[in-house]
Amino acid sequence: MRKVILIKHAKPLVQENVPSHDWSLSEDGRAKALLLAERLRPLAPGLVISSKEPKALQTAQILAQALGLSPKASQGLAEHDRSNVPMMSSPEFISLMALFFKNRTRLVLGLETAVQATRRIEKTVDELLLENPDGNVAIVTHGTVLALLLAERARVDAFQNWRRMALPSYAVFTVPEWELVEIVERV
Repeated sequence: MRKVILIKHAKPLVQENVPSHDWSLSEDGRAKALLLAERLRPLAPGLVISSKEPKALQTAQILAQALGLSPKASQGLAEHDRSNVPMMSSPEFISLMALFFKNRTRLVLGLETAVQATRRIEKTVDELLLENPDGNVAIVTHGTVLALLLAERARVDAFQNWRRMALPSYAVFTVPEWELVEIVERV
């Protein structure tokens, strides 16, 4: 049975003067990406595709290298567009994210509503699976869009899942039926 592994990237190095979409992996993130590769090895992904954001792309590169693959990248796997949002305190950010997940059609934070981000990530993942019809596929993306996709495909609570899934973490589905096999909240 074919599987898709949806991965939340490894931990980035937070830099206050650099937009989050430009952050690279931290040393801890690089080490955890290697551990992630070993956890995913039994699932035998034949393809690794990631967002073009550095933290996701670097996670994918580490995974792919450990698994003897060459990663691909897709702009549609990017995080919820928060390019206009300044750095804020964790409590303030978490409160706004709770509103974002609750008010899915309203522009709460950033440049995309939750519905818009959900449609984008769903469309991208579905197209990538159609373009690559054979074997298991590992897709490295970001916490918010991953939570939205899981809410849509597995009917889990998006906000609670967003809060629980660590950097990195992953969910495994069988496709094309989108049956949830497991969610691994922490590697």
